Amino acid sequence: MYKNKNGLSNNIAGKNIAKIRKEIKPVMSQRALADKMQLVGIDLDKNAIQRIECGKRFITDIELLAFSKVLNTSLENLLK
Repeated sequence: MYKNKNGLSNNIAGKNIAKIRKEIKPVMSQRALADKMQLVGIDLDKNAIQRIECGKRFITDIELLAFSKVLNTSLENLLK
């Protein structure tokens, strides 16, 4: 089924995306993150963000770059 599944998760950055999003003050909602991603040209909705954060959806390299820009963090920080 999934060629590159990592254990029980389809990505390694989702948990870090959720953690960083929640650390932003005031806390950024999944909907707000989806809106910001759309402003940088990545068409994601709140449900896609939810699936990414819980590891049910793969993340493309383009999306990963946009997450680092929107969350003001490094790629390394998202992937650790």
